[in-house]
Amino acid sequence: MKRSIGVIGGSRAGGDILQMAEKVGEGIAENGAILVCGGRSGVMEAACRGAKNRGGTTVGILPGDTRDQANRYVDIPIVTGMGVGRNVIVVRSSQVAIAIDGSYGTLSEIAYALQLGIPVIGLRTWEFTDKIQIVETPEEAVGLAVSMLAANE
Repeated sequence: MKRSIGVIGGSRAGGDILQMAEKVGEGIAENGAILVCGGRSGVMEAACRGAKNRGGTTVGILPGDTRDQANRYVDIPIVTGMGVGRNVIVVRSSQVAIAIDGSYGTLSEIAYALQLGIPVIGLRTWEFTDKIQIVETPEEAVGLAVSMLAANE
């Protein structure tokens, strides 16, 4: 079974955040993992674009009732009709989560991940507990995620 790395982050983000998200997506694909995200715009779309640019597979856990909400880089759209309730599915479907920037939706996903024992790596995101492993670069984020996965195999 392939490894899955979640990318969580806001649907609205600026240029440098989007570049970081794209690099994270590239790294996930280069390491043979599946990228799991909320499937929409912003950080999610940039990460999916990066993964697709490197031949990766992307899964989008969508909040609404139709597949057409997914960004164009999502391979497998999962339609939930659950609104923000889908956030728990995003993290539950990930073996490790990389949080990039984000607002309250990202905060909820971080909280769910920590509650469920899923490791969280933070890249310019919320810093409210030492359980979030803060990194400075996309390469560090992916490297740490891959190391965590390998340690649990």
